[in-house]
Amino acid sequence: MKFRAKIVDAACLNHFTRVSNMIAKLAKTCTLRISPDKLNFILSDKLASGGVSMWCELEQENFFSEFQMEGISAANNEIYLELTSENLSRALKTAQNARALKIKLTNKHYPCLTVSIELLSVSSSSRIVTHDIPVKVIPRRLWKDLQEPTVPDSDVSIYLPVLKTMKSVVEKMKNISNHLIIEANLNGELNLKIETELVCVTTHFKDLGNPPLASENASQARNPEQMAEVHIDIRKLLQFLAGQQANPTKAVCN
Repeated sequence: MKFRAKIVDAACLNHFTRVSNMIAKLAKTCTLRISPDKLNFILSDKLASGGVSMWCELEQENFFSEFQMEGISAANNEIYLELTSENLSRALKTAQNARALKIKLTNKHYPCLTVSIELLSVSSSSRIVTHDIPVKVIPRRLWKDLQEPTVPDSDVSIYLPVLKTMKSVVEKMKNISNHLIIEANLNGELNLKIETELVCVTTHFKDLGNPPLASENASQARNPEQMAEVHIDIRKLLQFLAGQQANPTKAVCN
């Protein structure tokens, strides 16, 4: 098993750091899947107990100037590592304005992801900052629990408003209730609603749009005006919204 990679482009390093920070805000531990053409960050908490499930996919050629890996075997050319999300995020925070970043799988009495950051000093000479992040190698028999989740068919699929706007609305609502009702229809309308014995507050969003395929598949049987709704823990939604650092051009809610 071998893995080494290098980032030299400042924009790529910045984006990789933002992805790492986002994951650290969602869960204490995550799985890093390394394959010849992709890196995946995976969270697979049990949804039934209120956990967060996530599949984050990075095309390695979009981030790394150098990328070499050998999996556990020729037939299973992949590596699965479990690590503490905050450790990687903390290491990458020192990489601001770095000249280059190298990541390597090493063995220092225990498996590590060794992150080496080349920083420019005032005298234009460079210095290297190294972080050894302990990891646990996940055996082949457990890989089946870490596959890309299937997204179930939904009654309504809709584009979300700007996530920063949504976050500020939900933050105000959390002072009144622990649970939130999200309503949406195929006319591009979304409502965020809280109901208590004393008060009912609703924020309306219009003209958000619906993904084309979702609208076509659902519209044959569903009235576009009809709302589909879910009740969710407001803190879990805020955890997701507060962790967003990838600045998506579009976010879809099903």
